[in-house]
Amino acid sequence: MDAKITLSFNESIAAKAKRYAEKNNVSLSRLVEFLLDKVTSSGYTSFEEFPVSDWVSQVAEGQAVYQTKQRSRKSLKKEYYTSKR
Repeated sequence: MDAKITLSFNESIAAKAKRYAEKNNVSLSRLVEFLLDKVTSSGYTSFEEFPVSDWVSQVAEGQAVYQTKQRSRKSLKKEYYTSKR
């Protein structure tokens, strides 16, 4: 039995998802259901454990953009020398 839920998405993301679902001959509901099933049935206890490559390949359109925290040269140097000990 299907359960109805309400989700909110960024408008441009929703539009891209609708086009993707249509191109793959599946409803947007089934696409979201599939992705949620993959995430929740994998045995991971947190989102951080989910392999980035699996997640990106399931939901990305285009190149993935990884954002990292900027660190100073001093902290990078300290981290490097600490790891060599």
